[in-house]
Amino acid sequence: MTLLQIIVLAIVQGITEFLPISSSGHLILVPELTNWPDQGIMMDVGVHVGTLGAVILYFRNDVGRMALSFLKLISFNKSYDKTDRHLMWMIILSTIPIVIFGAAASSLGLTDAWRTIEIIGWTSIIFGILLYVVDTKCDVKLDLSKICFGHAMIIGFAQVLAIIPGTSRSGITMTAARSLGLSRTDAARFSMLMSIPTILAAAILQVKDLTETGNATIGSDLLLGAALSFTAALIAIAGLLKWLERSSMTPFVIYRVLLGIGLLVYVYA
Repeated sequence: MTLLQIIVLAIVQGITEFLPISSSGHLILVPELTNWPDQGIMMDVGVHVGTLGAVILYFRNDVGRMALSFLKLISFNKSYDKTDRHLMWMIILSTIPIVIFGAAASSLGLTDAWRTIEIIGWTSIIFGILLYVVDTKCDVKLDLSKICFGHAMIIGFAQVLAIIPGTSRSGITMTAARSLGLSRTDAARFSMLMSIPTILAAAILQVKDLTETGNATIGSDLLLGAALSFTAALIAIAGLLKWLERSSMTPFVIYRVLLGIGLLVYVYA
């Protein structure tokens, strides 16, 4: 890979992973529309590890408290914060559906079959409009600390739809969270915390596959990609949360619809 390819792919992944516009869709589109060779699974792992590091660093206080709560749980220590343990369980429960269905889709070869510009075009439009409707019509009536098992499962099963490129993992989970009555910032925060076990599980699965085929090698390209995606993701997380404190999801919806229309014109014309 050239230096330009690494820079573009890493920045695209870093920016789009947490914005509701689909990182997987953009990573597919970059080589498709530029005639660059596919970046390969190892580079995908590298840029995803970079974004994982960014979200852990940004939410280090939440992650630290949940980790401490988990350690106290397995050591039967009863001196724990109920709010932290509750959030930990909700994050774990909401991740279970994507682990099960993601593994099934991968084993059946569906993830490769769905990697088309046409599908990305349609999902960008459909789920973008759904995000707009939910974001503008649903009132805030639920606090993050009041999320229950049912809420976690709804958001978790919504995340399964992100297996289809163009849907956007962050977009569909924020849509589900907003439909339940969470505020924009709480919906984004829960979605980002959900991304930690999700990205980690996906990276472990990819590394396992690469190790079995003898292709798991860490080179300078991978390290550069991880560093750039880490930086871009950190900026994107901070920017998104700051934006959602005072505005809506509408700019992302407009981008998704225009992107989808452009892709469908490209395909059908």
